[in-house]
Amino acid sequence: MCAGSIILYRHGLRPPEFSPAAKGRAMKISELTKQTGVSKENIHHYIREGLLRKPRKTGKNRADYSEVYVRQVRLIKELRDNYFLPLPIIKKILKEQKKQTPSEQSSFQVQSEYLRPIERFFPREIVGKKAFQEATGLGRYWLDKLEEWGIISARMNGEDHVYSHENVVIGRLMVDMDRLGFGPRDGYDPKGLKPISDFIQSILTVSTRDYLERNAERLDSPDLGEKSGQYAELMSLFLYHLYRRIVRDPAPSTCEDAEPQD
Repeated sequence: MCAGSIILYRHGLRPPEFSPAAKGRAMKISELTKQTGVSKENIHHYIREGLLRKPRKTGKNRADYSEVYVRQVRLIKELRDNYFLPLPIIKKILKEQKKQTPSEQSSFQVQSEYLRPIERFFPREIVGKKAFQEATGLGRYWLDKLEEWGIISARMNGEDHVYSHENVVIGRLMVDMDRLGFGPRDGYDPKGLKPISDFIQSILTVSTRDYLERNAERLDSPDLGEKSGQYAELMSLFLYHLYRRIVRDPAPSTCEDAEPQD
């Protein structure tokens, strides 16, 4: 595999909407069901309930569906399968989505892919480097590099590498960033993530040490473990939303600084 690419390409990795041949192409409902995994009966039900627009009729019992239907049906399936939302709520979400910018819609799609409640309830560990590569699409060269930099880490069970759900998500994120054009082939050096990882690790280490030193008498508290777990989740949410705030509300000089110099 070429070290210039993070991705180990496999069937199904690149979604149909990124295929030039599929863009804007009309399809029959049989193909729509095949691409989305949703039955013809359910798609017709979504149309009757107003979640989907009526397709363009090409005959008495025939209609054409565009690529937009693929994305919308997949989203409906995602919200039902992973968020357990009823159709009336999903209909409101789809209606609000129409008001969003393309950037906001893309952001929502990424969040729905990675922030699945069901995966939080049933976190899945991956055993072995090969299984990790198959689950994430990450090439072996970059898996080894990310482990070397401490961005991905595995615990050892005998001779087996065991990867947590969080490590699997990081691997998938790296592949998606590469697919979007933020990878080694495009001039982005993944090693730039190492200082970020090191900084977060150091901050957590220092804050935990300071807390333990100041609260030594409370370490036997029966609810300490529960509070520690809640603190860890709150901190992860804080970092997530802090990054989003910085990206969405950049300083006025950010774009100017990025402009090439004469």
